[in-house]
Amino acid sequence: MPRLEIADDGFRLDGRPLRIISGGLHYFRVHPEQWADRLRKARLLGLNTVETYVPWNLHAPRPGELRLDGGLDLPRFLGLAAAEGLHVLLRPGPYICAEWEGGGLPSWLLAEEGIRLRSRDPLFLGAVDDYLADLLPPLKPYLSTHGGPVVAVQLENEYGAYGEDTGYLADLAELLRAHGVDVPLFTCDQPADLERGGLDGVLRTANFGSRVEAGLAELRRHQPTGPLMCSEFWIGWFDRWGGTHTTRDPADAADDLDRLLAAGASVNIYMFHGGTNFGFTSGANDKGRYRPTVTSYDYDSLLDEAGDPTPKYEAFREVIAKYAPVPAEPVPAPGRKLAPVTVELDSGAGLLDQAQLLGRAVTADRPLSMEQLGQAFGFVLYEATLPEAGPAVLRIDEVHDRAQVFVDGQPVGVLEREDHEHALGFAVPRRGARLSVLVENQGRVNYGTGIHDRKGLLGRVTVNGEEPAGWSSRPLPLETLEGLTFTPVAPVVGPAFHRGHLHLDDPADCYLALPGWTKGQAWVNGFPLGRYWSRGPQTTLYVPAPVLRAGDNEITVLELHASAASTVELRDRPDLGPTQD
Repeated sequence: MPRLEIADDGFRLDGRPLRIISGGLHYFRVHPEQWADRLRKARLLGLNTVETYVPWNLHAPRPGELRLDGGLDLPRFLGLAAAEGLHVLLRPGPYICAEWEGGGLPSWLLAEEGIRLRSRDPLFLGAVDDYLADLLPPLKPYLSTHGGPVVAVQLENEYGAYGEDTGYLADLAELLRAHGVDVPLFTCDQPADLERGGLDGVLRTANFGSRVEAGLAELRRHQPTGPLMCSEFWIGWFDRWGGTHTTRDPADAADDLDRLLAAGASVNIYMFHGGTNFGFTSGANDKGRYRPTVTSYDYDSLLDEAGDPTPKYEAFREVIAKYAPVPAEPVPAPGRKLAPVTVELDSGAGLLDQAQLLGRAVTADRPLSMEQLGQAFGFVLYEATLPEAGPAVLRIDEVHDRAQVFVDGQPVGVLEREDHEHALGFAVPRRGARLSVLVENQGRVNYGTGIHDRKGLLGRVTVNGEEPAGWSSRPLPLETLEGLTFTPVAPVVGPAFHRGHLHLDDPADCYLALPGWTKGQAWVNGFPLGRYWSRGPQTTLYVPAPVLRAGDNEITVLELHASAASTVELRDRPDLGPTQD
């Protein structure tokens, strides 16, 4: 059986020298019916390997549960990679960063008040042990030592940027071995963090997007012999709401790839194909100010969000051809796109009016966090009774992440974590008025110590200095919209669902545009496309062809504020926003 060997002079597979030329392709960011297409385009680029993270939070939405179905059918993805003749670098976490919600750590870990993530805390390591015990046995046939494509497994992800407890890393290595991983392990860190994030006996690799010679020299300083590898060669970057769309010149990125390969190093291009943060899966960063990540994970990659080759694909293919065989087939042509069409959303359902159909409320003395409610994604609707009429000041210790406030169903203001807002003044029209606070989880922090990121209304909540006597906390995960009653006239005030239909003869990839709409979520035929927000930069949402069907198609939009339009558009090209020179 083939085994990857870590030799003093580089990688060897079956005793023959191997240079890993890999590209990042996250199966959970790509519709499963498109996996084969993306993997084929990886092979045609000249890659011999693909890399993927494994998101613990999706595979184990609740303790003791393991999902390997549909878009989470990792064994199927690994089988398709093998069918293309590609090796796989598997990065199972437990923490993955990836600009993914919570860095892939499941939210239910945070239901334990004192838990210390990414540490030797028995609460955390016990949960990791259970997860790996469930995940790894079904993957064992896909390890290269058992005839499969997985040649190496990552131990942890940029741990040196978070901590320096080698005992924790040793514990993880022991768990991986105990649960059947018998291929080489590796760590990855940015050059400055290589010492803190490494473990003796485990291959160190470095992450960088430029200054190639300096990055490799620092790696060699910490690892005098063995393969040189850049596990994340950053060729683009992710975007945040309110920012600009980040791009990198193809020639500049290709020149750095050339220098990397000329040095004899192996590489994993991050990203070969970025894909999409469908639904509520985008992460966030918080380095003094909370910054949520957009829905698109285009990343200015070699394949765009729809899987079409970009100029960067062609530039990289030319460089790779200097160092490794590249198939003689031509660069794949762009896929067919749907002709532009406008769709009328002609029925609606008020969220506040029908919230009881979307989640069961829990009563308590104080608002309960999402984690206390057993909820990962979506919204929580908090409600309480206001005892007096007149001027009022609502004060909240921590809003995670965005609170829309209503009195008797009428909007009175918004509090944003991003802007460090904690207080809101308004007039209460009558004694016994209903206070409603709709809180949106805009993404748990995925990097740094901020990963201990609980959601909802946290700490004390007071009105005129007094805590309301009782609270209703209603989880609204929006995993399904079934049961909502739509009427021909959509509500014009407050959060509401808007729905319309479209007949198609021949579905194809397209992009949903919402000109005139403000903020919310969108679904096509029940498939969650993700978050839209008029602040940009992204103004379209990718619609994979497989979620459409010949015949009738249903488009549903949750608008949190108001829309100046009653229509949406399906377009044939994306708009990811302006770039910064």
